[in-house]
Amino acid sequence: MHTILLCGGSGQRLWPLSGRIRSKMFLNLLPAPDGGTESMIGRVCRQLDHAGLGESALFVTHQEQIGLTRRHTRNGYPVIGEPHKRGTFTAAALGALYLYSTGKAKPEDTICVAPADMFADDGFFRLFHQFTDILAVSQAELVLLGTRPTHPSDQYGYIVPGEGADEAYSPVISFEEKPDGSRAAELIREHALWNCGVFAFPLRFMLSHVQQMGLPAELDAFTELYPEFPVRSFDKEVAERSSKAVVLRHEGEWLDLGSWDTLTAQLPEPVIGAGGMWGACRNTHIVNELNIPLHVIGVSGIVAVGSPEGILIAGKGEANAIKEILQNAAGEPKYGEPEWGSFTVLDRTMNGSKLVLTISLSLLPHHDLPEILCEHSGKSWIILSGEGEAVLNGLPAAAQAGGIFTIARGDRHGMKAFTAMKWIEVRTLEGEDDERIYSS
Repeated sequence: MHTILLCGGSGQRLWPLSGRIRSKMFLNLLPAPDGGTESMIGRVCRQLDHAGLGESALFVTHQEQIGLTRRHTRNGYPVIGEPHKRGTFTAAALGALYLYSTGKAKPEDTICVAPADMFADDGFFRLFHQFTDILAVSQAELVLLGTRPTHPSDQYGYIVPGEGADEAYSPVISFEEKPDGSRAAELIREHALWNCGVFAFPLRFMLSHVQQMGLPAELDAFTELYPEFPVRSFDKEVAERSSKAVVLRHEGEWLDLGSWDTLTAQLPEPVIGAGGMWGACRNTHIVNELNIPLHVIGVSGIVAVGSPEGILIAGKGEANAIKEILQNAAGEPKYGEPEWGSFTVLDRTMNGSKLVLTISLSLLPHHDLPEILCEHSGKSWIILSGEGEAVLNGLPAAAQAGGIFTIARGDRHGMKAFTAMKWIEVRTLEGEDDERIYSS
């Protein structure tokens, strides 16, 4: 069996920590077994390995997040990038065609598609091993994984199961996507399950579905058509149209940590970062990435979050409204985590016709900021800490605290870190200069 992990999402519900480049699955906030913290995707990797699924895992992400995905998966798994975000069906099809075109999977092999930001117990992942047998015994074309609801929620999709001869799985009768509270309560009384977004099927099923849609089953040809694809959901495109689907029940822990309310319930401490709480602050959390303190005095039931992208103060039950507020927001991100480290835009100032950007850069030990061509009027690098080697037009030079490097338009430049490094970049742009910061 092959497991395709989808790294999608717009990163808006957990703003300002998450965004276009750093989705929620990359937030290094969850308690780890060693006493430290880990990200959602790091937790999933650990659980995949423990369940014996790691060797056959493939991560599908947006091309802007390839480096970040490799970083959080410790380069332990293959990662491929979508040229555009086109929904869970298109991403799953891309992963399946990659496995088929590269000879890693045969048409009769079982493919499991799952979100990379799952939060579940270890038993959840061990259930994946049952998919192949259930497909064979049930003669179904699709197996879904559902979990028993703990409360009526309008944030999840529901699967209504029928009566099955087997205690482990049942035929799927219908789906309902995010019903209101009263309808959710009715569905629970009908023994409906939360839809975990996990689907298993034979590879030949996906190949046939792609061809029936008039699309090529060859990887390069499929990828070339990506800009023309509409956004397609796997639930809508495949699951809800299937008359031969069954659902496998999970009886343990499963959550979608897609809101500040659910995420903060899993945090190891009520205050993370600089700041503190004073007076009566019941069920309040602070998560602060800024170097300035954030204090809350006598306010309960809120989340206070600070990052280079902005500051959010919200009641936990109302914090999801940030997604609608940000829908029309534009512009380059102020913070990003490429594979090599991170960047933060500190200042953006117009000086006549010129734009001056001040950027803080961090480079991980033994990582490289790849050599690129300077497409701006100029740059200056001021080394703050660490030791490494700057490369300017092919010539290496020692880089350490206090060092200054001047880079002109057309110069090729890069940096190699021997230890963790930090430096300031002052970039001058004018006219049609590219304003993009750094990519993965």
